[in-house]
Amino acid sequence: MPPRDLQTDRPHSARIYDYLLGGKDNFEADRRAAEEMLKHTPKLPVSMNANRRFMVKAVRHLAERGFRQFLDVGTGLPTHPNLHEVAQGTAPDATVIYVDNDPLVLAHARALLTPVGTGTVAYLDADLREPDTILGADAVTDGFDLTRPVAVSLIAVLQHVVDDDQARDIIARLMAPLAAGSALAISAVTVENDPAGVGTVRTYNQNGVPVVARTRAGVEALFTGFDLIEPGVVPVHHWHPVAEDRKVDDADVYMYGGVAIK
Repeated sequence: MPPRDLQTDRPHSARIYDYLLGGKDNFEADRRAAEEMLKHTPKLPVSMNANRRFMVKAVRHLAERGFRQFLDVGTGLPTHPNLHEVAQGTAPDATVIYVDNDPLVLAHARALLTPVGTGTVAYLDADLREPDTILGADAVTDGFDLTRPVAVSLIAVLQHVVDDDQARDIIARLMAPLAAGSALAISAVTVENDPAGVGTVRTYNQNGVPVVARTRAGVEALFTGFDLIEPGVVPVHHWHPVAEDRKVDDADVYMYGGVAIK
């Protein structure tokens, strides 16, 4: 099968994210878009790092609660620490399945994401918008025991699903077949902290990367039907804060996050 077009002539959300976090897996189009965003929101990398810490905190929290099956949808490019490193660092026997449909992301995932414990790591080429395909894939049906709880992470991905009804439908179709006690972790873009963030959202959209900013109430609505873990939906640096989070100004964080149990 020939390699898929990486479309390096146009910006891609995962590669913009990589550039803003200081990575090297990006191209000129990504860098141009990112630099335009920084004109509006110069502290955007602070927010992205806070979001990364949220993933670490959420996964570690769930692993400590006994979760051993993690489904990460919309993985993005590998960034240390990766989700499986956190999960297996806490629970070495954890199974992690990454889901993305960007060919560059998948190429790097296959090359770089290897287990750090006795558990397994698998990679699935699938689209967030096709949850039935994800849950029906061999990687999931063979890799998970679906009679046991699964922790689903949708970290910094649902802002690319701009329609609220579609976002809720994706969540419902992902979570409904999973066992009672399964978990859902979400982080999503907001500009309630800083109106200048509207310019960054506009830059994404002008470059062909659909993005919507949601209010706290809008993110809370994504968890309808689930039991939120304290402290609920909050700016990501306020979710079980660690020392680095306490150094961050609220105005610099453009992400809400929360974790809930089915």
